[in-house]
Amino acid sequence: MRLSYIASCLALSLITPWAAQAQVKLITEEEAKAPNLQVPSTRAITRGPGITLLSSAEVQAKAFALKIAFEPRGGSQIDAASIKFEYLKQPVLDLTARFKSGLNGNQLNLPQASVPVGAHPIRVSVRDSEGREASTVIQLSAK
Repeated sequence: MRLSYIASCLALSLITPWAAQAQVKLITEEEAKAPNLQVPSTRAITRGPGITLLSSAEVQAKAFALKIAFEPRGGSQIDAASIKFEYLKQPVLDLTARFKSGLNGNQLNLPQASVPVGAHPIRVSVRDSEGREASTVIQLSAK
């Protein structure tokens, strides 16, 4: 009995690090085939949070690391529940659930992500503790 418990714990300890590094498929082939959404570009001065892509926008489709930083301003905090990821296709597709596993504090870190070959416009939105919003479009280019 004790030996089977120890063997189970050992097996779980070997599997857990692998599961933490499991690849996240952000966009399916079917979703990538949808027509692009034409979003007019806007510019405005905002005191809302900053959104910075820390990894390259040019990625290998089969496996790449995706890192994004959310930068609060003026002593505010990032409202983690407000972070949203949308694939700008027709219709717009909410990808937030696929990104959630990589959210930790003020950063998104997905060490193993994948997308189909092509261009992928993803709108990232966030709000801070004072209700100020910010969004940006990240253009992933997968080869």
